[in-house]
Amino acid sequence: MTAPQALRLAQGRLAGLAWGDREAPTWLALHGWLDNAASFTRLAPLLVERLGVRIVALDFAGHGHSEHREGDYALWDYCHDLLDAADSLGLERLSLLAHSMGAGVACLTAAALPERVERLMLIDGLGSVTTPAEGCASQLRKGLEAARRPRSAAPRYPDARTAVAARVAGGVTPIDAETATPLVERNLARDGEGHVRLRTDGRLLWPSPVRLCPEQTLALLGAIPAPVLLIEGETGILGEREPARAARAAVPRLTRKVLAGGHHLHLEPAHAPAVAEAVAAWLAR
Repeated sequence: MTAPQALRLAQGRLAGLAWGDREAPTWLALHGWLDNAASFTRLAPLLVERLGVRIVALDFAGHGHSEHREGDYALWDYCHDLLDAADSLGLERLSLLAHSMGAGVACLTAAALPERVERLMLIDGLGSVTTPAEGCASQLRKGLEAARRPRSAAPRYPDARTAVAARVAGGVTPIDAETATPLVERNLARDGEGHVRLRTDGRLLWPSPVRLCPEQTLALLGAIPAPVLLIEGETGILGEREPARAARAAVPRLTRKVLAGGHHLHLEPAHAPAVAEAVAAWLAR
């Protein structure tokens, strides 16, 4: 498998990984919540070989090797990470390959700045997690209370294998050890006693004080003029749930493809090739 190039972007604030020739057309890849740029370790080399592109995968702020930031980690704040990285790379028109939370960031950016986004290739994610208007006070309370509690130390493990096992056991969505290993390994730092700890900012686990309401999210999805490929896993997080159906119906130019696999199907060794094939076929049309 092709080894990626490590990058620093946005005056060193953001880290990333790049696959492919520097002179090739560049796509930005955006990972999911609590993941990092290694989310594209298995898919990016396949797309580079098949399509002759360069893929630059970011670590969002607070994730992977990127710097932490003060204040809230609101979904729309990650749009600045995307735009800062694009500006650092000299990219005016963007092709975005995005998973889960990264797909939400890509959708917000495409709706707000349509002149910057040429196409969206989304993997098991569309729109954003929402809170109904009547629940906004309760959501704000959760966020404020969490931010006022003492901060706990980053989780610490004797070795990487134990850290991977913890991710498998405690993940929000099901994931196996082979799939999780690239994500966990990029997220580890060794301490002075020989143990490893997570680099991820613990504040990412705090409840968001403010979320978009369903009506806002649907309006934003409806404002995306770019063509959208949505690749879902058969056992992913979208499926035929009512919010997912409404989100898909709101996007004007959406092509949906459902493939074998789970939420991280692009990182699952058995299913990453099918994801690459689906992207290539869509572009060919």
